[in-house]
Amino acid sequence: MSEIDQRDGINRRKVLECMTWCGTGVLWTIAGGVPHSLGIMGEAQAAESRGLTFLQISDSHVGFDKPANPNALGTLEEAIAKVNALPQKPAFMIHTGDISHLSKEKEFDDADHIISQSRLDVHYVPGEHDLIDADQGKIYRDRYGKAAKGAGCGNAVERAVWNVTFPSTFCITWWM
Repeated sequence: MSEIDQRDGINRRKVLECMTWCGTGVLWTIAGGVPHSLGIMGEAQAAESRGLTFLQISDSHVGFDKPANPNALGTLEEAIAKVNALPQKPAFMIHTGDISHLSKEKEFDDADHIISQSRLDVHYVPGEHDLIDADQGKIYRDRYGKAAKGAGCGNAVERAVWNVTFPSTFCITWWM
């Protein structure tokens, strides 16, 4: 996409900015070793499941309340309602960062309450907003563990956590 898409005036930066404040959700399917992504609305509703499916959500920013998204918790509730309306339940969910906006206990409590309504096994990878408390992520680590909640995520999750925590060393550790 060019700096400004001539068809509708939207540029990449504006799309990413919007995603940052309202979160994202994608249903993934893996069949024959090939991943395929679907949105969590119409396309996922109509899709036939072939192979493993799992849900990825990100950037809930629970606690954020500015004009871009004055009700981040309500946005998360809407996303989980869409997950619950899927015709086939995904195998698990992974939240890939920024569960909270300011790393506060209440933000994590509120997010956990809403996310638990999906009744899915949920794994977490922290975003930078999940690690900005005075103790540099203690609230997150006490709640979800050192790396990610849940077993079987393997090195990919550990590397993602390393990327958020120590971004300047990520490329060095990725290949080791």
